[in-house]
This record gives sequence, structure tokens and C-alpha cells, in this order.
Amino acid sequence: MELLKQKIREVGVIISDDIIKLDAILNHAVDPVLTTAMGKEFARLYREENVTKVMTIESSGIPIAFATAQELNVPMVFARRKKTLNTEHTEMYSERVPSFTKGFVTDIMVSRECLAEQDRILLIDDFIANGDAARGLIRIIRRSGAELVGVGIAVEKSFQAGGRTIRESGIRVESLAKISSLKGGIIEFE
Repeated sequence: MELLKQKIREVGVIISDDIIKLDAILNHAVDPVLTTAMGKEFARLYREENVTKVMTIESSGIPIAFATAQELNVPMVFARRKKTLNTEHTEMYSERVPSFTKGFVTDIMVSRECLAEQDRILLIDDFIANGDAARGLIRIIRRSGAELVGVGIAVEKSFQAGGRTIRESGIRVESLAKISSLKGGIIEFE
């Protein structure tokens, strides 16, 4: 998606050969025009899959998942990272997942009320590096009995294994921008 690549070139801050900061468009602020365009593109890519719900993980995936769900005219569900007073009284699916950029392990939780066996789930997220968060959500979806129809990723760091390993497991993964390298402070796309 050229618009996304253009924005990454404009606002991306390379922290290291492994980390790019995209706070201005994905992780701290939201670009509504770009987010809407990403939602439309994911909806176009997965429209024939008869998606019944779009799923993501809080917090940076929510705007893109919402835009996708709105375009597909289906509900959106997001996995929580923190327990609340309400979640203490709700049956939850839960997985422990490490975060590459945050540097720690966290629990992700989805209410059992939000997923049904007849659901056809499209998983949407902002980034994929090692794929741990996506794999955690995939395990939750499978435990619920719902069907995962695919994964949509805004930015894939293809020099890391996440997207590749999920594809190798037979799951369709569509990434809107694939960064092949950040070496030497230069953003290179596939």
C-alpha cells in the first residue's frame, strides 16, 4: 500500500536495526485518512471470506481493526492486556505473550461471550515482528471453536520471523507494508 509506505518514510524514526517508531501514525497518534484507507484495503483483501468479526489486541491495533470492521459491516473484538473489575466476573480466554517492542510478557484476554463457534474471524494488527501476539490471538480463536480466515498486518518487519512462521503454518497473512531492512538507518521495503 503506497500511502502507508509514504507515511512510514515521512514519519518513521529508526531506533535500531530492529525497531522503527511510528508513533505519528500508528502507535501513539492516529492518522484518520490513512487508517480509513488501511481498513478499506483489508476489507477488499478479505471481503470474499465472509468475515463475521474482526479481532485485534489493545491498543494500537484498535483503530485499524475498527476501520476494517466498519468497512465490512461486522463487529470488532479486541483482546485486553489488563484485568479490570468487570473482567474478574467474566469467563475469559487467556494467553501469555511476550512483546518484542515492550520487552515483557503480558496476558491477553478475550471474553468467551465475544467469540462463537460459528464466527469467521479476521485478525488485524498494526505490527508483526516475531509474531508472538498474533500467535496468542490465534490460539484464543482456535480454543473458542471459531474459524480464523486470515491475518491482516499494517506493517510487517519481514526480516523477522513472525509473518513467515504464521504463513508457514498455513494461515493467510496479508501485510500492507513489508519492511525488509532498517540497517544503517534506511527503511527498505519489499
